[in-house]
Amino acid sequence: MGRKSAKIANKKGAADRQKSLIYTKALSDVAKAVKSGGAEVESNFLLKIALERCKKFNVPKDNIDRAVKKGLGGDGEGYQDINYEGYGLNGVAVFIEASTNNVTRTVANIRMYFKKWGGSLGTTGSLEFMFDRKCVFSISKSLIDEDSLTLEVIDAGAEDIKVTEEFFEIIGPMDAFGTIQKKLQEINIVPEEAGLKRIPTTYKDIDDETLEAVDNLIEAIEGDEDVTAVYHNMNMDD
Repeated sequence: MGRKSAKIANKKGAADRQKSLIYTKALSDVAKAVKSGGAEVESNFLLKIALERCKKFNVPKDNIDRAVKKGLGGDGEGYQDINYEGYGLNGVAVFIEASTNNVTRTVANIRMYFKKWGGSLGTTGSLEFMFDRKCVFSISKSLIDEDSLTLEVIDAGAEDIKVTEEFFEIIGPMDAFGTIQKKLQEINIVPEEAGLKRIPTTYKDIDDETLEAVDNLIEAIEGDEDVTAVYHNMNMDD
């Protein structure tokens, strides 16, 4: 294979991996939404958001149907939610949420990923103190301006609004999820994403070698079919 062909193949491989991760995340959101609130879109705000994301990324209907069944616990699959905690290269904290019907398989895979990329799997609960669970809503900037959004959601319990290139991220305590959700519904705003996330309490400065190794570790973990979310405490500001 020539150099140009190799570059094209590498780009295609990266694009395929990215597409797979988008599908995995979107379908995981569907399953979690159904598990927490049922399969009726009219009464399940999170499911509505998850299905909109699936539609946006052209996720096949068969995949969505399987995710709904998974959320309902159908087909006798016996899925359970489980967390894994460990450290990447140079002590970067990595917190993993998974949903599995075979714990032995899942933990073996997670342990292998850590070993391959210079980390180690820790004991359950060892990193709980390093992450706060917060509710997070991602709102497209095209829907509302920052000042108006702030006025609407602060009284609903929001603690902070972070601005990214495309989105406003509303962050609040876990128990404010319902009130913020209700407020967004009242002003006819459907978030791009909504749910509970783990926010680091402290961040770790890193060098290029650590960034590359932990990025590879996280990519491997996110590619596992049992994994639903991965969090880390790397300081990415630089």
